[in-house]
Amino acid sequence: MINWAEVLDRSSFPNNPKDLRVIQTHISYVFIADELVYKIKKPVNFGFLDFTTLELRKFYCEKEVELNRRLCPEIYLGVVPVSEINGFYKLENSDNIIEYAVKMKRLPEEGMMQRIIRHRALTEKHIDLIVEVLVPFFKNARTGKDVDEYGSIETVSFNTEENFTQTAVYVGKALNIWRYNEIVNWTRNFIKENKTIFHSRIKEGFIREGHGDLYSANICFDNLKQVYIFDCIEFNERFRMGDVASDIAFLSMDLDFHGYKELSEYFVNSYVEKSGDRDLLKLLNFYKCYRAYVRGKIGCFTSDDPALSEEKRKEALESAKKYFDLAYLYAEGRPKLIVVFGLSGTGKSTLARALSKETLAEWIPSDMVRKSLVGLAPTEHHYEPFEKGIYSKEFTHKTYMKMIELARESLLKGRDVILDATFREKVYREAVQRELNFADTYWIWCFADDSVVKERFMKRKESEDISDARWEIYLAQKEKFELPNEIQPQRLIKLDTSSNMNLINDVILKLYL
Repeated sequence: MINWAEVLDRSSFPNNPKDLRVIQTHISYVFIADELVYKIKKPVNFGFLDFTTLELRKFYCEKEVELNRRLCPEIYLGVVPVSEINGFYKLENSDNIIEYAVKMKRLPEEGMMQRIIRHRALTEKHIDLIVEVLVPFFKNARTGKDVDEYGSIETVSFNTEENFTQTAVYVGKALNIWRYNEIVNWTRNFIKENKTIFHSRIKEGFIREGHGDLYSANICFDNLKQVYIFDCIEFNERFRMGDVASDIAFLSMDLDFHGYKELSEYFVNSYVEKSGDRDLLKLLNFYKCYRAYVRGKIGCFTSDDPALSEEKRKEALESAKKYFDLAYLYAEGRPKLIVVFGLSGTGKSTLARALSKETLAEWIPSDMVRKSLVGLAPTEHHYEPFEKGIYSKEFTHKTYMKMIELARESLLKGRDVILDATFREKVYREAVQRELNFADTYWIWCFADDSVVKERFMKRKESEDISDARWEIYLAQKEKFELPNEIQPQRLIKLDTSSNMNLINDVILKLYL
């Protein structure tokens, strides 16, 4: 397989462009050459798409131009050959054709919707432009018996089950097994319980040949005068054709993902009002879950692409996790907040780290948060007397409030969170329960015999532990520890770590099963 990012340079392109930039996705190379863009498909087969032969790549290049001209005909210029001549590669040359590329006009960089989102500059005016284009587009999009089958229960189920099959290998890496099962079961139950709605959508003509990839990466604005919606799905009819609700849900989900919940609602309500499609709302969360899961799946595939740098692969995996978090919320999941607490040296951080690794929950340790507030590295020790310096009551209050703030942010995005701190004072435990009461909260109280704790502190001196606690701090904490009598017994797990620190499986059984 040719790595086009490595073998093409400015001399490969017509007019020898001054600027040349390449962007890779899991299925293509996109070359930005001055005022033009060329897209070459990778010879990959993911099951849902097959670009493994030159004939297939040429066919889908032509299909891409044909379909995208529905929404922006002036942007898609055509399909051009790529030739190899004496070991060099040339675009728009037919001497020895070895590949094909889609040729496009370059869209204004400053108008790209993702750029506008990054600058937090998206407004209702942008959304209005999109709605004005989409309402007539879907009204006039191809429909009929050959399209209707893509809105059937059988096809919808096939699409969702395909997602679950293709992501099973990433369970434990991009989402945990419990969340995976919850999303799978919720999806199957929704389809089973709403067959009438799916059937009525077919009968009423809402199954159309749509876009299939309708989200911010494929939308561009030209000075709030025109909107370009490009890069539709050309490689699989099953992904492009379906309920209009699926496309609308995709962009709505994308706005949610980027923190534009109000504009997401405005977009859906505006589309419903102008199209008259009110039943779309009955399927909105189902398709939002489906679309978020698809984006998670694509992130997983991208994270395995050997042509990308290690940094890009890691970014793709982190993005996948976030999309799966969102899918979990749409599937009516309730994120877990796990508070691991107890005196220093009782093993709470060891447990919290292990629990985070097994569940993919975000670990928020007080040691890191406290030091970050004063610009210290996590492993940089800052020894202070009990309740002095950065361990004063005032600074401890700041630390706990920051932990709650960080936890709230992640929980609202659907991520499970583990708070790791002594929480020896009732006031901070109550603050967690008050401020984060929307989460499914469990408390794990770690404790151990004094002799065991003392021995652990001796061993810490030889490690790179982030904690600054010592034996004398433990004794001072013990004197002031307030028993957690306010926590409901069914929400409290008591853990004696004196003889065994490997208790992770027991904890998971209580939390997730």
